[in-house]
Amino acid sequence: MSQEMSKERGRGSDAEEDPPFKTLSREEAQALRDKHPPVSPWRVIGSQALAGVVCAALTWVITHRDGAAWSALYGAAVTVIPSALLARGMTRRTSTNPGAAVFGFMFWEMVKIAVAVAMLAAAPRVVPDLSWPALLVAMIVCVKVNWLALLWQRRPVSETKERL
Repeated sequence: MSQEMSKERGRGSDAEEDPPFKTLSREEAQALRDKHPPVSPWRVIGSQALAGVVCAALTWVITHRDGAAWSALYGAAVTVIPSALLARGMTRRTSTNPGAAVFGFMFWEMVKIAVAVAMLAAAPRVVPDLSWPALLVAMIVCVKVNWLALLWQRRPVSETKERL
């Protein structure tokens, strides 16, 4: 019975439905890049910072506590500063060697994590009247801004003009 079930599952596999792999020509690859331009990491980091400032302002409006607002602002900084370090490290120079590129990404990601952990550990000493819930909510809001980057992909100028 288990063999029959596995055969049935194999019939509807994605492998049979996927079109064959096609190598793109230089022109086709350039057209694909033009159609789907990358989102700048600096734009995402700026959006994270803006979301953090808005979150801190809303925290102050809701709680009327300076400590909670500063905690939210520090929570945004815990997300934005390490992300900016990662972006700076990754965009500073690019390597044509895939191994070096992977190592560079892993190195800067570890730097990002270490800085974020150090900032969180320092939070009770840095932020007077620390509010952990406000800090964590601001961090979550800033991290979730990354997912919105998919919606903010810039369209090529020709496609934008066609819509108008």
